[in-house]
Amino acid sequence: MGSEGIYERYVNFYTDFAFKKLFGTEVNKGLLISFLNALLHGREEIKEITYLNTEHLGTQEYDRRAVFDVYCTNERGEHFLVEMQKGEQQFFKDRSIYYSTFAIREQAPRGEWNYGLKGIYTIGILNFCFEKKNTDYYHEVKLVDLASREVFYDKLTFIYLEMPKFTKGENELETLFDKWLYAIRNLSLLMDRPRALQEKVFLHLFEAAEIAKFDRKERYEYEESLKAYRDWFSVMETAEIRGHERGFTKGLAEGLEKGREEERFANARNLKSLGVSVDIIKRATGLNEEDIKLL
Repeated sequence: MGSEGIYERYVNFYTDFAFKKLFGTEVNKGLLISFLNALLHGREEIKEITYLNTEHLGTQEYDRRAVFDVYCTNERGEHFLVEMQKGEQQFFKDRSIYYSTFAIREQAPRGEWNYGLKGIYTIGILNFCFEKKNTDYYHEVKLVDLASREVFYDKLTFIYLEMPKFTKGENELETLFDKWLYAIRNLSLLMDRPRALQEKVFLHLFEAAEIAKFDRKERYEYEESLKAYRDWFSVMETAEIRGHERGFTKGLAEGLEKGREEERFANARNLKSLGVSVDIIKRATGLNEEDIKLL
């Protein structure tokens, strides 16, 4: 198996292969447990998780299918949907809400039920920014009573991480959460485990992420996943450049048109000051009679 196109020591976390290998496999579930505990900032401690089926259908055979990146429950029966998003989608928020409904509906048992639900966390690790107004990279969303500003329902939580906004350097890392975000964002850029990431969980992370330790099948799958990521990135970058070019061309055309209009008005003023008739000024400049009279 070749290694064309791979020059890094560790995987790119934003590839589908790497995300699911590091966060979605039984052998590496300690990584996900550590990340979730850091994400929740000590509000609760997850000791164990059980991976669930990531592919779900609606209640009817013809309903739309949902495929989660990582889906699991903890020892208290709370559900965690962890998604990695490479790029912005038009209905990204709608997709998050839609996916959370599967975790809600499948809690309903057959027979009698009092509608008691376990908590649901939908977590998005985003390689793009959906909120341009501020520099916050951590967003926690709940149902809130707008009048009282108090949480109306605390069992449904959406957490979004805008990774491009996380810009802390190694010497700025203070919490385990900081360290996790730093590792996720910079994993493929590193050649050794940073001194700031000395916790045991990061030793596990860097061992699991080292490309040289992959078997033949894993190496092939990662190469394909990396190629798909690079192709996607190239398409997005090209689209952005084309957008800027179109914006520049449009702006240039609008500027030239504005300049021509200002020139017509200037010429009309000069002709009017010389006593030239309105009819001749109209023919010379293309302005209408009302505009000329206002000069």
